[in-house]
Amino acid sequence: MGEEIKLTQMSKACGCAAKIGPGTLAEVLSTLPKFQDENLLVGIDTSDDAAVYKVSDDTAIIQTTDFFTPIVNDPYTYGQVAATNALSDVYAMGGEPKVALNLVGFPTSLDISILGDILKGGASKVQEAGAVLVGGHSIMNDVPIYGLAVTGFVHPDKIRKNFGAQAGDVLILTKQIGCGIVNTAVRGEMCGDDSRKEAELVMTTLNKKAKEVMDAFTVHACTDVTGFGLAGHATEMAKPSGVTLDIDVSKIPFIDGAKDLANMGLIPAGAYRNRKYTQDTTDWGGLEEVYMDLCCDPQTSGGLLFAVPAQEEAAVMKAFADADMATKVAVIGYADEKSDSCLRFHM
Repeated sequence: MGEEIKLTQMSKACGCAAKIGPGTLAEVLSTLPKFQDENLLVGIDTSDDAAVYKVSDDTAIIQTTDFFTPIVNDPYTYGQVAATNALSDVYAMGGEPKVALNLVGFPTSLDISILGDILKGGASKVQEAGAVLVGGHSIMNDVPIYGLAVTGFVHPDKIRKNFGAQAGDVLILTKQIGCGIVNTAVRGEMCGDDSRKEAELVMTTLNKKAKEVMDAFTVHACTDVTGFGLAGHATEMAKPSGVTLDIDVSKIPFIDGAKDLANMGLIPAGAYRNRKYTQDTTDWGGLEEVYMDLCCDPQTSGGLLFAVPAQEEAAVMKAFADADMATKVAVIGYADEKSDSCLRFHM
């Protein structure tokens, strides 16, 4: 466990591998030049999961990248989590990953075999996705950093965007919530093995199967639930869709033990940033504080959140049951006509 502890200590030293808050990021992006190209089908304007560029009438490329510092102890598992997370944006856009490049930062103080294990873990997930790994770029860095730049393909008419939800749609979530809280407990050496293992299962499960199940159904909007938490990503679906998302917290699947850990105060800093970002447009309905923390908890390699017509709910859920998903899939709410709030939570 010696090298694993070093990885964890390095991760502690640099804090949690959280995204920059969505509000802050929007401010920075607004200062950049505006790029115009008739073939750019999805850019940065809607805070979508990846960019999409049309190259022909039947092919568009999806471009995305993601990387972070270690959030688990085992190097191989860390590689798997980081790669799964980076591949997820392609699935969220309705595409298939095709080409991946490694992005690596690694300290000279660690044995190079650890980097080998990280890269092997990442490669295993790229291979599982049916994509090819074709090199990448590495630098020396004080703490390990790993992720991927990924290119995927999608038909221009089948792009899934994070907006377009319609009143009456049901909301389907394909993975349980609580990774950020559990990972915070792991770093503090306060997490039980069952919770840790469930979080690792969630984080290393590709969204490939979930995307493929939904190919047979009508998807009005889709996003993956990652660093901005369920509340943050649901807000980014609701606002441009012009609807209010009504979410029943009692229907949300949580990682076993995540609520107890949250009650102990093991809340990642990103959850507070997500709470601040969503506070003015969210009706929390008198929820207990712990549920607010869980709904704002930043996820790593989280599930897909779909908005689909209510009449397809039964067939969709049967298809997920038949697919024998490794993670928990649930209908957690519905889209309603626009009200004063983007989100409405209740038990």
